[in-house]
Amino acid sequence: MYVCLCHGVTDRDIRAAAESGIDSMRQLGKELGVGRQCGRCACTAREILREVRTSDYMAMANMLAQPA
Repeated sequence: MYVCLCHGVTDRDIRAAAESGIDSMRQLGKELGVGRQCGRCACTAREILREVRTSDYMAMANMLAQPA
């Protein structure tokens, strides 16, 4: 799904950026241009970043909770 129409950025693009280490809207804006023009995409982009960070955190917590 397109999140930022101004720059043609999809939710997959945002997820890939988040998985490669981008963890803030400022970084996302610099890298992909999200939220830099009209700003309508900012809320959705922020939500996607939050989802990726939460799933990464949960995966790490589950890994650490398992006995060695």
